Amino acid sequence: MLRLLSFALFIATWWIASLLIGDAKLPAPPVVLAVLIAEARSGALFVNLGATLARVALAFTLAMALGSAIGYLMGRVSLANRLGDPWLILLLNLPALVVIVLAYIWAGLTEVAAIAAIAINKLPTAVVTLREGARALDPALDEMATAFALPRGRAFRHVILPQLAPYIAAAARSGLSLVWKIVLVAEYLGRPNGVGFEIGVAFQLFDIPLLLAYSLSFAGVVLVIETLLVQPFETKLTRWRLRAA
Repeated sequence: MLRLLSFALFIATWWIASLLIGDAKLPAPPVVLAVLIAEARSGALFVNLGATLARVALAFTLAMALGSAIGYLMGRVSLANRLGDPWLILLLNLPALVVIVLAYIWAGLTEVAAIAAIAINKLPTAVVTLREGARALDPALDEMATAFALPRGRAFRHVILPQLAPYIAAAARSGLSLVWKIVLVAEYLGRPNGVGFEIGVAFQLFDIPLLLAYSLSFAGVVLVIETLLVQPFETKLTRWRLRAA
């Protein structure tokens, strides 16, 4: 109910602001809704949303897999941490725009370049989070696994992975929020479809209703995924932790 109230308050504020500013700069909700319905009927909305979601899924999966492995290695092996730390600092502070532009220059305006650029921008946040998780592992549990002669696979699954679960959830949430932003920039600069591409077209044409229609539809998809997938996933991984009343 509180979320519905918040949504209603947003619509009311938007409508009032539209009346005060004028439709030329801020179209009223019915105008944007009409454009949204027209894009949905033509199929363009679903094609572009699908293209964006596919890029998000591929880049996120790639970055989480590599980032988790590298972060765990850096947290457990001192030599790997010393070798990788300078590169990690560089990637953390390198602007996303630079990575995307260089990827397009070196690999061309291709799907591989876009996904690689998005994944590289997300990679260091996953590495940092999992490195801290690996450093926080309880050595007593490692000793217990050794004492009971647990195979490495079982020890990793039943001893190490549960301790890393909160860090994996944190890396997934923060990384996904970053990927949502970067994918639009990558599409705007070098892809022929996707929400970012359509927002760029709307900007060039000064078509504010189209721009808002795609922006709000994208925001709606993000909220649905966050509510139905990310939050339950995080709750499941951290269900063993004590929570404040």
